[in-house]
Amino acid sequence: MTRFDGPILILVFCLSQALRDVYFAHVFQGDGFFTVVALAFSLAAAAFLALSAWLTRGELLRIWRHGRLVLWMNLTTALAWSCYFVGLKYVEPSVVNTIHSGMGPLTALALGAIGGSLVDRVRVGAIERAAYVGIALSILALWVIVLSGASGLGVEDRRQTLTGLAVLFCSGASITISLLLSKKLHDAGFGSITVTAVRYLALVAVATVLALGESRSASSSLAHAGLISISGLALIVAPTFVLQMGVARTPALLAQVVRSLGPVFVFALELVDGRVIFSRPVLFAILVYSVSAIAATLARRFQPAP
Repeated sequence: MTRFDGPILILVFCLSQALRDVYFAHVFQGDGFFTVVALAFSLAAAAFLALSAWLTRGELLRIWRHGRLVLWMNLTTALAWSCYFVGLKYVEPSVVNTIHSGMGPLTALALGAIGGSLVDRVRVGAIERAAYVGIALSILALWVIVLSGASGLGVEDRRQTLTGLAVLFCSGASITISLLLSKKLHDAGFGSITVTAVRYLALVAVATVLALGESRSASSSLAHAGLISISGLALIVAPTFVLQMGVARTPALLAQVVRSLGPVFVFALELVDGRVIFSRPVLFAILVYSVSAIAATLARRFQPAP
């Protein structure tokens, strides 16, 4: 192991998320929505259930004692990914990634302000507050850019585009709550394999039922379905383990800084998609988000003790 292994693994995670967003944004243009969602997560759920039954069977049996936590983690995970994929269907991938990512710290900040069991109350300094304002302004700017037709994808149907933007608030907030719930399961002694094994059950079940009513125009090729399933495992679930390995080998501050650059990777990669053209306003808003997210991380890291 070298001192560069951790940052490299986090960069691999960021690249995988860029591949995920560009790939699935393309897939949604020709396939039924719920069909894609069901296929993307079914193999991952089955694989981790089998892996948990083999390696962590005791944990898999015990985790159902925390049924309420598991249920809410499932529901928030299902809501988050469903909304995220709706966003990818109608909005430029880098915009989707940025708004989704930006809602994470804003949701945690809101939860900390109102109190509760998920997030501890913390003191937020002036610099950190300014950074959160920067994140919020970057999200607002992206709304204006997209709705004005200045993004790399343009606007074909304003109502669909508005829907795609709106659900990203829900996706970012829901995945943040889902991760906080999963942390409670980790704190209760359950490992990543077991938690992942039970995370996507509701999403797969609901998407499978709804997929049965979709139009037959959705792709039915067995090879195509297999590709989507493998892509879901390789680009959605497996990278979380890469991220965990990277974070374990990287100072927390550096890890957060590298992750804040994720939307920039998406922006660069989406330009290979023939649907998306280069947009300076979108790039500027993404850079504002990344700088603000890094500033918030630095402010929290070096904030003096109360």
